Amino acid sequence: MTDSNKKRDLQTQIVQPKDNITPGFDAFPVPVARASTVVFPDLATMRSLVWSDDSRWRYGLHGTPTTIALAQRLETIEGGEFALLQPSGLAAISNVYFGLIQSGDYVLIPDNAYGPNRDHADWLVEDFGLEVTYYDPMIGAGIEALLRPNTKLVWLEAPGSVTMEVQDVPAIAAVARAHGIVTAIDNTYSAGLAFKPFDHGVDISVQALTKYQSGGSDILMGATITRDAELHKKLKRARMRLGVGVSSDDASLVLRSLSSMKLRYEAHDRAALALAQWLKTRGEVAAVLHPAIADCPGHDIFMRDFKGGAGGLFSIVFDKRYSVAQVDAFVEALDLFSIGWSWGGAHSLAMPYNVRSMRTASQWPHEGVLVRFYIGLEDAGDLRADIEAALAKAFA
Repeated sequence: MTDSNKKRDLQTQIVQPKDNITPGFDAFPVPVARASTVVFPDLATMRSLVWSDDSRWRYGLHGTPTTIALAQRLETIEGGEFALLQPSGLAAISNVYFGLIQSGDYVLIPDNAYGPNRDHADWLVEDFGLEVTYYDPMIGAGIEALLRPNTKLVWLEAPGSVTMEVQDVPAIAAVARAHGIVTAIDNTYSAGLAFKPFDHGVDISVQALTKYQSGGSDILMGATITRDAELHKKLKRARMRLGVGVSSDDASLVLRSLSSMKLRYEAHDRAALALAQWLKTRGEVAAVLHPAIADCPGHDIFMRDFKGGAGGLFSIVFDKRYSVAQVDAFVEALDLFSIGWSWGGAHSLAMPYNVRSMRTASQWPHEGVLVRFYIGLEDAGDLRADIEAALAKAFA
């Protein structure tokens, strides 16, 4: 990337990057380079690549011009220096564990973490001798009291993708760094647009490119991004030993979507905030958990650290007088909201959760049933009318 491009707005850099991955060929799309076998002009070139730290071009699994172009654009968006692609967001989380953690190491994970991260950690505890403690996501600098001599990794997630608490990332990262402990954040919520983890002291950012980066609900992919060359080498070595790679065709689809990601994120954000504010006026709703609304846990931290909105994800808690069956009936009465897990695309989603069953380290203060909404790109007025109709049908 040229120095002049670094001075331009992020949106301009995303749409008009200066990758120079394929010199001599000029077009807007990055060409799709499919390869298992990479051929070399001579043995000296082959041997120099095999023995160097740069193994991108020695085998198709490690990288192609298409996948490297995507990695470079993710570095630009996140403000990192090194990015690795994995076949899913969970694979990116796994890459962090297997790249940095050994049997007997101790890991801290916030109680509001993405469920499969918790499941992954529990599996490593049971079968690989990892030690794990789940902590109150609002602990801030108080996390220092949980550290042990064998603490090797602190996970963060801000906001939590179901319960929406916003962690004090700078405070936790500062404590970890003072003790020489690596921090990794699941930054999927912000897509690297609204929150810049490296500017707040975090070592590794994990992204599920399945979400906003894809935007089409049709791709599975993840990434680890860092500014630290040594951490990158460890992650890269683990990825190579695990035999993890991504399809250049899939990478090309994510590349095609990146140019519109910021615009889509802003559209999701506007509609979601408007609907969240309206739902706050409804008598059926006991709480609205949206980081940009003042009584959401960590709202002050959100306003301090997030600079690009909140995207399309938020949750509500229904009044305790409504049963699980009634809330389920509400979700199933929705017409424009589908029932599904993986958000980030154009279509709106709704999903009920039993939060108390998901917590082990912090007390959930609400008694009613939680429903998480993802607001897609449908007309916000139509979505509001759909919710109104479902409320009337389920709670009449």
